[in-house]
Amino acid sequence: MSDAELPGPVARFWAEFLTQTGRPDHTPLYDSFHFDDNETDADELAELVLSGTKGATASLKWEYEGDATRAPMPGDLSIVTNWAGSPLCVIETTEVEITAFDEVTEEFAAAEGEGDRSLRHWRAVHERCFGRVCERLGREPSAEMEVVCERFRVVFRAT
Repeated sequence: MSDAELPGPVARFWAEFLTQTGRPDHTPLYDSFHFDDNETDADELAELVLSGTKGATASLKWEYEGDATRAPMPGDLSIVTNWAGSPLCVIETTEVEITAFDEVTEEFAAAEGEGDRSLRHWRAVHERCFGRVCERLGREPSAEMEVVCERFRVVFRAT
């Protein structure tokens, strides 16, 4: 993602991050995003990240194939925003595993930090969310669809 593509507040936040952490100006930004596809969930999930409860996220591998964007990799830096686009923190991807939907583990579900942190809850929430993604992509959801399981850590917060 180039700095030219970033909205003003996000570009300023990224520049502040680079300055305050002593990173070179050419440090690549993987993505700037909000979680989920609605304001309530996006803002709640961002708060879970800021509180340290949420240290993982999941997406469908198909999402990266459709727009020729690569899946996240360890070391990638991304800006998490709220629904309105205000930057909240920078996260660093620490681990990525691609697995079938029905093979996501209880431990990963707990790391996502949502609801009661159970695999049962994770599956129910992600069946709905991934169902909407599949509909948008013209795909059929299945137990075998590949899920990108990403772990991350917060490396910088808005002041």
